[in-house]
Amino acid sequence: MFKYEKKLNYPINIKNKDLKMAKYIITQLGGPAGELGAAMRYFCQKFSMPDEKGKSLLNDISCEELGHCEMISTMFKQLIKDATVKELEEAGLGAYFADHGKGVYTVDASGVPFNAATFDSTGDILADLEEDMAAEEKARAAYENLIDLASTEDLIGPLLFLRQREIVHYARFKELRDYYKEKLFK
Repeated sequence: MFKYEKKLNYPINIKNKDLKMAKYIITQLGGPAGELGAAMRYFCQKFSMPDEKGKSLLNDISCEELGHCEMISTMFKQLIKDATVKELEEAGLGAYFADHGKGVYTVDASGVPFNAATFDSTGDILADLEEDMAAEEKARAAYENLIDLASTEDLIGPLLFLRQREIVHYARFKELRDYYKEKLFK
């Protein structure tokens, strides 16, 4: 079912460390609008879809979101590369370092760990698809905020790519919701 391609969806080559951006970027891994929550939301919800069309779409987007987790993690690691403990502390990452060193851990920008309670799987296909559309809009807004905070093209490029994928996912979920409304709920 799964095939792992050993390349990122978009090339990431951040040349300079930026610890403040690292602190902000990590929210798109484990924060409330982050990629891990999206991947798990869609993976769980696919089992309630009434046909292969819905199951396939949610599974495909779930897998893509895992690829986005890899991109965010790569950006985070490149942004903190060669940082000293003192630099991490000065950037507000001292508590993160105390718990996780320079490892990647699923937290939001404030350091709150990932929590599956930030998403739901109701078994109601329309409610779930509405939540999925809202989740994609929240992620788009988060990426726009991160783009506003970023100052280098090597960071802005991947963020723009990820923002665009949120827009595409929203459109696919909307198409599926509209299809089910027409087909199942006339």
